Amino acid sequence: MERLFRSLKTEWVPVTGYLSKAEAQKDIGDYLMRYYNWERPHQYNEGLPPAKAEKSPNLLSGIS
Repeated sequence: MERLFRSLKTEWVPVTGYLSKAEAQKDIGDYLMRYYNWERPHQYNEGLPPAKAEKSPNLLSGIS
């Protein structure tokens, strides 16, 4: 979670902040549900976003 919030603050939230709570909720929701989960590559998932990595098969052995 700490990594997520660091990424959110450094990559997405404007330096000047938001004008309203509704604007912040919409923008941060978009970041989490669209960009962070579906587009942003994650080093832990070998460069895949979490949602795409979850859909790919996880081979634990050499048998497929």
